[in-house]
Amino acid sequence: MLTVPYVTVDVFTMTPFGGNPLAVIPDARGLSGVLMQQIAAEFHYSEVTFVLPPDAPENTARVRIFTPTSEVPFAGHPNVGTAFVLGQAGHLFGRTLGDTMRFEEGAGLVEVSLLREHTTVVGARIKAPRALTIDHIIEPPVIAACASLKVEDIITTHHEPVMASVGLPFALAEVSELAALAKAQPNVPAFADADRRYPHTGIRFSLFLYTRTSTTPFGVRARMFAPFDNVMEDPATGSASAALAAYLVSSQTATDLRTDIIVEQGVEMGRRSVIEIEVHKVGGVVQEVLVKGRCVPMMRGTLQFSNGLVIP
Repeated sequence: MLTVPYVTVDVFTMTPFGGNPLAVIPDARGLSGVLMQQIAAEFHYSEVTFVLPPDAPENTARVRIFTPTSEVPFAGHPNVGTAFVLGQAGHLFGRTLGDTMRFEEGAGLVEVSLLREHTTVVGARIKAPRALTIDHIIEPPVIAACASLKVEDIITTHHEPVMASVGLPFALAEVSELAALAKAQPNVPAFADADRRYPHTGIRFSLFLYTRTSTTPFGVRARMFAPFDNVMEDPATGSASAALAAYLVSSQTATDLRTDIIVEQGVEMGRRSVIEIEVHKVGGVVQEVLVKGRCVPMMRGTLQFSNGLVIP
């Protein structure tokens, strides 16, 4: 009998059954990539993480991240939640863990620091692994079709819709108001058309819609749709929030700037999430994007596979 312990947590929330659920496999040694993908599909969360010994001994772990359909090189809530789980355990692969960790991932090295209240681990802060990149300017009618909205619901006052990334690419678009955001529904044929028109190697088209709710600190309400990952809507998307924050700050006229951005997501799903982003811009260039959030432990258990299982 093959047994694989797991832990689940709700990320970017202080309330059970809020935020974005995540399953963590704290010891994935012996699991193939094919079996990892099957386990992720079985959980059917937006992501599942698998923790392995690092390739470089100075790092904490190698972390592989799977959606129900594919492996991705980086994501926000999986890193925050994995750090929370490992921090609560306090040890990994025979080593005692401190309050800082480094995860090896497809997008690069992810630096992590634990958040504590007194001595209790309550969440984590991560640094996005890559500099901001913009791959496409996207026509507003394409965004409107994907979200089942009118073209006039998509506003370009501050920026055109773009494909942006600090580790994982998303289409970012601003809508006119909360009412328009609430009406949005993913249109899968339109997503397929957008995926053909705006390709990105190894990653299917995902859409992050937002509207502004405040200016101090800068706040937004957002929704994210990723039908090609079998995630029709995601309750919290740290990597998309980080890309949006970096892009918005990069367009500010100030050459040196430190900005806090609060992203509220998942409200329409009944799983309110709060994602805190800190962006540092120096000499006109975004130098650092930090994603912070709290977590709530939910379940722990064991996956059990019969002796007759042929591990792919």
